[in-house]
Amino acid sequence: MTDLLESWHAQAAVNPARVVLADLGDPRADAAAARLTAGGLVDVVAPVLDRADAGILTTADAAVRQGLDPDDPVVAAAILVRAGMADAAVAGATRPSADVLRAGLNVLGVAPGVGVVSSSILFVLPDGRVIAYGDCGVVPDPDEVQLASIAVSTARTFEALSGESARVAMLSFSTRGSARHARVDKVRNATALVGDLAPDLVVDGELQFDAAWVPEVADMKAPGSPVAGGANVFVFPDLDSGNIAYKITERLGGARAFGPLLQGLDGVFHDLSRGCSADDIFDVAVIAGLQAGL
Repeated sequence: MTDLLESWHAQAAVNPARVVLADLGDPRADAAAARLTAGGLVDVVAPVLDRADAGILTTADAAVRQGLDPDDPVVAAAILVRAGMADAAVAGATRPSADVLRAGLNVLGVAPGVGVVSSSILFVLPDGRVIAYGDCGVVPDPDEVQLASIAVSTARTFEALSGESARVAMLSFSTRGSARHARVDKVRNATALVGDLAPDLVVDGELQFDAAWVPEVADMKAPGSPVAGGANVFVFPDLDSGNIAYKITERLGGARAFGPLLQGLDGVFHDLSRGCSADDIFDVAVIAGLQAGL
């Protein structure tokens, strides 16, 4: 984990991005801001709008038409990114995810070519391996088209932050037809769609987690799979399973979790858990700055 974090910090320090911390004033956000500034990793931007700036005024007016308050720090953070006054934003330490998503969707919108806004969690396991889960925080019950989009977005997030090539497992309670159910069909169909959306991605499904992770199980359940036994990106069929697995991996598995990282917005705008620490805010701000430079 130390190597990955050191790599992120070295990259961030080369050209620090302007990142809005929407929760400034909260002791955790203030502590993170002090560390980010002292380390030269991020230029911290306060969620305050300059109404004399034409770009900000135009974007703020558009937010008002969407029923948003531009003086709300979460909304202001999104406006600053949209108007080009900041490169990225991080919000949610003091606000529910619904507020962050509403601001992101209404101010930034969905990125071109993306089917759905979703989230992923990047993990560094105790043995140093890096993996990603999606979706763990946004789409409750994705259809097969949305699930395929989530898979592509999560793979791209993983590759950008880990520097490794993604091997995507589309997870189910079935492996290669071991069970028959409409929910299995959804995962199988989504896997085919991923191949259409991103022919360069290595993907397989439907796979049970043990087949996706354990080589010996993969040899029995999915022989010849390009992914089984060596997956590093895991796409869950619904938010129930994704969110539960994320908490178990972090709390029982001892993994270091980074995120949820929003993906699919037309701008870098990340959510935070209200239970986050100053370290979490620091890490997500560094990640946001790196992604803004990609």
